[in-house]
Amino acid sequence: MSAPAYCSKDTVRNEYHCVLFKNIQMSDKELIELLKKIVKPYIQNEEGFAQLSESTHLIDDLKINSANLVDVVLDIEDAFDIEIEDDAFENMLTVKAAMAVITEKVAAK
Repeated sequence: MSAPAYCSKDTVRNEYHCVLFKNIQMSDKELIELLKKIVKPYIQNEEGFAQLSESTHLIDDLKINSANLVDVVLDIEDAFDIEIEDDAFENMLTVKAAMAVITEKVAAK
């Protein structure tokens, strides 16, 4: 992924250090690549991860459990400096849905 930069995870402190993506236009491909980096620590299905696309279901395809899905959403909030309400969170079950929420929230800033 070219500029803008993406998040890197500090495994000692278990947190992300991110360039905030406020007011930065990202292509769908760049956004998917960033989402891959965010979800990677939580996946249980490497094969599903290797095939990750907009239609990938976070729970069914990547085997991310519901507790870790909360962590994914928190990491997304940190990476993009956004807040994701419960109703939007409940709909973020696919990569495409997550992309839509992120795009909407970033555009609203």
